[in-house]
Amino acid sequence: MVLLHGLGEDERDWHGVLAALAARHRVYALDLRGHGRSDHPGRYSLESMRDDLVGFLDAVEVERCVVIGHSMGGAVAILLAEAAPHRLTHLILEDVAAPRPGALERPPLPPPDAPTPFDFAAVNAIRAQLNDPDPAWWDRTDAVDVPTLVVGGGPDSPIPQQLLAEMVDRMPDATLVTIPAGHDVHASRPAEFLAAVDGFLAARARH
Repeated sequence: MVLLHGLGEDERDWHGVLAALAARHRVYALDLRGHGRSDHPGRYSLESMRDDLVGFLDAVEVERCVVIGHSMGGAVAILLAEAAPHRLTHLILEDVAAPRPGALERPPLPPPDAPTPFDFAAVNAIRAQLNDPDPAWWDRTDAVDVPTLVVGGGPDSPIPQQLLAEMVDRMPDATLVTIPAGHDVHASRPAEFLAAVDGFLAARARH
């Protein structure tokens, strides 16, 4: 199982659910490029993060795994599922939909006065991609036949929840569960998040 954090976070964001997940899986919680202890190369895109993920899986000799992605990490996971579905057994997306032209408006943010624990250059690079994504990212969701659970944060989330529902309708094998916790479901409602994940994986076990 591989965990992918959101923009501006790092692997520590998963610590509230990590022990429970690690009790049943070998878990890797990654720092995506520009975040945490990973390199800060100054060049950031969802595609480069996807390629980093493939490189990591190759390096640790993991052929297939469960991928759980929150927010930006979920977008990276979607791109992996579209490009290399054979590397996933299951896909779990937390409060994120595939980037879709015209769906979101994320203007650039001014650099903060104080240093950030991540490379701030990643913020506006990713926001620019969300504003003007490759249309194929949305179009290809209808070919993602990996068993998929989408966990929505409900009405308090800044992500339009209809985008999640519309993506699930396009995917051949996807289920939407709403936990009204806002954007950070795994942090705000860890027990309910874990119950949704465990229930999905138990029901959709592949042997």
